[in-house]
Amino acid sequence: QVQLVESGGGLVQAGGSLVLSCAVVGSIVSVGDMAWYRQADGRELEMVASITGQSSATYSDSVKGRFIISRDNSRNSMLLQMNDLKPWDTAVYSCYAELSLPTARRPQDYWGQGRRVTVSS
Repeated sequence: QVQLVESGGGLVQAGGSLVLSCAVVGSIVSVGDMAWYRQADGRELEMVASITGQSSATYSDSVKGRFIISRDNSRNSMLLQMNDLKPWDTAVYSCYAELSLPTARRPQDYWGQGRRVTVSS
């Protein structure tokens, strides 16, 4: 069974750092674009950062200069390094990946289970 497995996150004081990781588990052909999304309580889902297969990254204005997205294509994994965290970064963070499967004609969208990040002031 193909799935995205996340780890990391937790509780940190404002100004601190956390790392989120996401790994593709299962039989796949290739991994396309990957991204991190977050959703704070009562707020809409927001894309935080995305990265192409060639490691071209984009960031939302709210995290630009503080967060770094990276991927390891040899391990089908992705990281989100979060620095200088603010209380308003508090949210559930989920990874996304576009996966090509042996059994599917078109790439499929997959989501991780979500990890909570809490930043205290």
